[in-house]
Amino acid sequence: MKFKILLALLFLSNLTFGQNKQITRLNGSQISSSEIDKTVKRLMDTANVQGLDLAILNNKRTVFIKSYGYKNKPKNELLDTSSVMYGASFSKAVFAYLTMKLVQEKIIDLDKPLYKYLSKPISEYEYFSDLKSDDKWKLITARMCLSHTTGLPNVRWLHPTTGVEDTLGVIRIYFMPGTKYAYSGEGLKLLQLVEEEITNKTVEDLAIEKVFNPIGMKRTGFIWHKEFDDNFAIGHLENGALNPKKKRTTPVASGSLVTTISDYSKFIETVMQQKGLDKKMYSEMLSPQIKIYSKVQFPTITEETTSENKAINLSYGLGWGLLKCKYGRAFFKEGHDDAWRNYNINFIDKGISIIIMTNSANGELIFKELLETLIGDTFTPWKWQTYFPYNYKTK
Repeated sequence: MKFKILLALLFLSNLTFGQNKQITRLNGSQISSSEIDKTVKRLMDTANVQGLDLAILNNKRTVFIKSYGYKNKPKNELLDTSSVMYGASFSKAVFAYLTMKLVQEKIIDLDKPLYKYLSKPISEYEYFSDLKSDDKWKLITARMCLSHTTGLPNVRWLHPTTGVEDTLGVIRIYFMPGTKYAYSGEGLKLLQLVEEEITNKTVEDLAIEKVFNPIGMKRTGFIWHKEFDDNFAIGHLENGALNPKKKRTTPVASGSLVTTISDYSKFIETVMQQKGLDKKMYSEMLSPQIKIYSKVQFPTITEETTSENKAINLSYGLGWGLLKCKYGRAFFKEGHDDAWRNYNINFIDKGISIIIMTNSANGELIFKELLETLIGDTFTPWKWQTYFPYNYKTK
């Protein structure tokens, strides 16, 4: 009997310790898990964020992972760490890692013009048929696609200079490929076309083989799998209205990823620990390919520039945004869609990462304060990303 009581006391002691676990910030200070809970819940209530997943890495390993709020608020269904969320442009980071695997295996070369891999000219593929009168597509390489320097628009159905819906959906190359940064989902779709044609496999099949299975990402896909039906989140718009995500049957490398916070934290651990690729590939992926001078990331085709991000050496690598600060190098990726807001930044020299996933259109309103409070990140270029906080006042 005494032994059972002792075991119970030990269990309660460990549980209490777990609840008050200390997480290390960039400056070496610490924050307790209970402080994290208070901060997250306060901000979610203030900004009307329905659901939020959070993971923090110390020493390149996940030391905090938790879900807050609802996967479906009207039904009072709670979010948990196994709930499938829409990754949005987190897709691009996973696709970049997959592509570097193909580069390592010499299946594709970063600097060989992509048209040389294809059975017919790029402009003869229906999706890119608008390019028939512009042969600049002959210059586009995998490196340009991953570093967002192709000159292609982000999404063909959004006007590249205004960001408003464009029902014509014309694809153009807006500048000489390789000369300038302009975020482009269409560039990633072109690279997907090439990789699928030369391997005779879909991006989903390639990802399962080379990324998801090796890492143990069992609830992740570029398409929807029936086993995801048992636990998935619904998006919530600014006014709280539901915004269900389409259950895709065709993979889109630039934006169809669905995943859980548990799975995505495994992926970030893998990248932070530099597993799965050799040192040369990691160095290539996380090295600056192009400096960024644009005032904002979206709309993508803009002539407006700023020197505001010079201090952090804002640039783009292969699939990731890059910056430098007093704590060393960092790489980051955003995810954004109608009712989904995600962000991940990784300070590789400090071994500290944070992953935030929300199923709320209001999610970005709390990113700045979360980053600063939870890990001490005051370097994320939030104005460039238009992560204006809920309490932001223009001067």
